Amino acid sequence: MIVLSVGMPRAGSGWHYNLVHDLMATTGCQEARDIRKQFHLENILTEVNCNIGVLSLRRLGMVLVPALLGNTFVIKAHSAPTPWVRMLTRSGMMRVTYIYRDPRDAMLSAYEYGQRAIAKGRPNAFSHLSDFGKTLDFMSDYVRIWDGWMQEARALKARYEDLLMNYDVEASRLVEFLKLDGDDPSVTAVIDKYRPGQAATEKKGLHFFKGKVGRFREAYTTEQQALMLERFGPALERMGYPC
Repeated sequence: MIVLSVGMPRAGSGWHYNLVHDLMATTGCQEARDIRKQFHLENILTEVNCNIGVLSLRRLGMVLVPALLGNTFVIKAHSAPTPWVRMLTRSGMMRVTYIYRDPRDAMLSAYEYGQRAIAKGRPNAFSHLSDFGKTLDFMSDYVRIWDGWMQEARALKARYEDLLMNYDVEASRLVEFLKLDGDDPSVTAVIDKYRPGQAATEKKGLHFFKGKVGRFREAYTTEQQALMLERFGPALERMGYPC
């Protein structure tokens, strides 16, 4: 089985992926990085957290091979749902979790992360976001992707802010979704490991719980906030964020 951990960029998706990954590891399932190496999937599962990228038939077909051979592992994505994902979830070959965040905070985090990378001389996937307009357009695409995942009844949805402030409740929901034993000491140890403020921040690929909720109000002008509200307003109401 494939466990797919999807997230809006800069929404704690690395934190969530590693939490899901280590929870599943308590069942004895395979390490995704080992699967990547063993089945020569380096061009399909990239980066530290085995990001599959677009959820196309070709890519899913390639990662399905080790799953059909009896391997269970966790991979990551930021992309929209596809018919192939729906087919795999219906068949029981895939479980999907999805995490999102107030897009106004997410776009601010994406911009700053990209600019810090440029300053260090190591541009990253967010470094092209050189101004407010580009960042707004960038996040608009991921709000549309959010809408797609909200329509997937079989996916477990979580908000970054809820995971941050109601961690035990959200962790319990995740444990139940993954069909694990919440009283198992190995499971509770993983939950404690990723508790906000507890985990080792030096672990590469984690980049979690650094975001301050509502910081966009301090960073963006009144005019910029009005533009974000115009662009994201209906989605923000459905997400449960104050407009």
